[in-house]
Amino acid sequence: MELRVFTEPQQGATYDDLLAVAQAAEELGFGAFFRSDHYLHMSGDGLPGPTDAWTTLAGLARDTTSIRLGTLMTSGTFRHPGVLAIQVAQVDAMSGGRIEFGIGAGWFTQEHTAYGVPFPGTAERFERYAEQLELITGLWSTPVGERYEFAGRHYQLKDSPALPKPAQTTGRRGGPPVIIGGVGKRRTPALAAAFADEFNLPFVDEETTAAQFGRVRAAAEAIDRDPATITWSNALVLCVGKDEAEIQRRAAVIGRDVDELRVNGLTGTPEEVVEKIQRFEALGTQRLYLQTLDLADLDHLRLVASEVMPHV
Repeated sequence: MELRVFTEPQQGATYDDLLAVAQAAEELGFGAFFRSDHYLHMSGDGLPGPTDAWTTLAGLARDTTSIRLGTLMTSGTFRHPGVLAIQVAQVDAMSGGRIEFGIGAGWFTQEHTAYGVPFPGTAERFERYAEQLELITGLWSTPVGERYEFAGRHYQLKDSPALPKPAQTTGRRGGPPVIIGGVGKRRTPALAAAFADEFNLPFVDEETTAAQFGRVRAAAEAIDRDPATITWSNALVLCVGKDEAEIQRRAAVIGRDVDELRVNGLTGTPEEVVEKIQRFEALGTQRLYLQTLDLADLDHLRLVASEVMPHV
């Protein structure tokens, strides 16, 4: 089981805050540093304000050396897909090929209103999302010297040189690995089967995990894709302590109830969370994204690295 660090900087974080976590994660042996792509806090005051996901990752590409970097999830509503393809390719090159590209349709209405970003209805967002996946991977996979064209309902490209190219070409359709996630029962599994190198489930229980993994596997088999070519992952809130007092203290800092977190998160003593990780592994989970909400508490990551990671 690979353990990755996942942050939510819209709650209030500077670039230096994120850099400290990313460098600690790299030093401690976590598999990757990921961040959300949001522009508005969801609780608290959000001070000092949000940071942009791809600006952050560009900085981390130069300020780290080996850890993989990515988004859960880049919002398809924020950037034109042609421009996003350029941004991700450039950051991948800046990192020496360490980027993983999580992308979703977007969902948080209030952040769009707060910053004047158009927010279409659900049906249109998913139409755009499907076109974005086709278009971005198409730009990356077009051979150098050839031209790319795309004629969709929402996006049209003509005579594109499809440059620059990412450093990586290991993704299913070329370029960095693509991560798709969510609990939708029809469109999400179909898109994951067609485009995803990794399928991720955020903040769901074991029963939901088993059911949705099954839907994605079935969708892959329906297009003659081996489900074993997909990496399977979950994201869970992290709240680990060496004893009950430390668990309670960490839960209080992030404003969560310990009993609720024990059900819905990855919470407890190292022994408790190892047991829960093993249950997810039995369902097929290969990676866990540890949602780390208190970015100042680097001892939290050190505890996981020393007392959990060696046992999973």
